[in-house]
Amino acid sequence: MRIIYLCYIVFLVSALGMAQTDLPSTQPLIIKGDRSIMDKPEESTPLKIPSILDKKPKTNLRDSLTARQINMLPTRNLVQAGHDLKLDPKVGEKESKNSSTYFGDMYLGDVKTNGKFVGVMYRDHEYVDGDRIRVILNDEVVEPNVFLTGAFKGINLDLKKGFNRIDFEALNQGTSGPNTAQVNVYDDQGKLIHSNLWNLSTGSKATIIVVKD
Repeated sequence: MRIIYLCYIVFLVSALGMAQTDLPSTQPLIIKGDRSIMDKPEESTPLKIPSILDKKPKTNLRDSLTARQINMLPTRNLVQAGHDLKLDPKVGEKESKNSSTYFGDMYLGDVKTNGKFVGVMYRDHEYVDGDRIRVILNDEVVEPNVFLTGAFKGINLDLKKGFNRIDFEALNQGTSGPNTAQVNVYDDQGKLIHSNLWNLSTGSKATIIVVKD
């Protein structure tokens, strides 16, 4: 009985020893660092943002204005308006002409065609100065007011059998007369059948006769 008791005691002691070895050992956590940073938390971040309130601007509005030294006195270095304007030499030549010269009616010729209509094209062949015309077919106004430019403008005119009279009446002489234009006539196939020029005073007419077979 005594032997059994001793064995029991030895078993308990060994069990306690094994239990103590299974428990994890703990060690105190030691935090090391720069004590000066801990005492100054505002310097602990590596990103240092400068304060805009602690710095004064280098210049202010008054300093920038005075530094420019604005000169209110007249200077010869200023570029005058229109210094690079280029004038067409034809303007002077036309204005030098005698303004009392009268350019009356002009007959520009006649042409025959068997087409149903003709195409009439016209443009200012000299300096574009505001010339305007009226187009009349057989005493009927078909274009009351045409402004002549450097590019061709035109209209198709239906023809009657026999004689067809086309008049171009000068409504003005532009800024430098006379009223000048080039006129081309095309048949209904687009073929050029007549071409001429006119120089007209205000109210004068240039006339083309188209004969339809």
